[in-house]
Amino acid sequence: MPRPQTDIDAGRKLLLETMESLIQERGAIDISMTELATQAGMSPSNIYRFFESKEVLFEAVAEGWFADKVKIMEEVVASDMPVRDKLYNFFARRFLRLRAGIIKDPELFRSHCELGNRYFEVVKSYFDLGDHYLALIVAEAMEEGYFTGLSIDEAVSLINQMVTSYCSPNVIQMILSKLSEEKLGIIIDTILAGLKREAAPKGIVPEMRVVS
Repeated sequence: MPRPQTDIDAGRKLLLETMESLIQERGAIDISMTELATQAGMSPSNIYRFFESKEVLFEAVAEGWFADKVKIMEEVVASDMPVRDKLYNFFARRFLRLRAGIIKDPELFRSHCELGNRYFEVVKSYFDLGDHYLALIVAEAMEEGYFTGLSIDEAVSLINQMVTSYCSPNVIQMILSKLSEEKLGIIIDTILAGLKREAAPKGIVPEMRVVS
């Protein structure tokens, strides 16, 4: 039997559900704490028992939005899959979740993206967490001989640049029709086969030629 919620837990849940409803109805508009309290049926002063500021409120909204993505990353990293499958699933499973959100409600997805852009400092912590989990997979891959000559940070940065179309909500919604699990699989295989220091010597930039 689940443990009963405290009054604080129940109040936070009510406010987060109300916030989500307002976002769904009206998009990424600037919702005041007073308006949120009124919509939730409580006094404006009472709302600060549950969230001390709008920034803290949005941190909780972001936590809820990213919760399933964080769970996916944790599951993949902890799994005993081969490193190729780990790297693929690390991106593919989150991409599929994001794609499902766009298909289900494009306007709501866009509103969440706009809010994320507005409160980027809050959202950034989840991208940093993603880098942390990706680094664990990269370290495992290096033990198997991949990414020769690169540091973990270099490999993580390069991989992120190569797969950004599959993990950036803003990019995904713009080019969704061009993205697929099959293409992502090819990208992952190419990364593992070719991403190494010998393929791109540090400090050497190919000559650029202007063709008239």
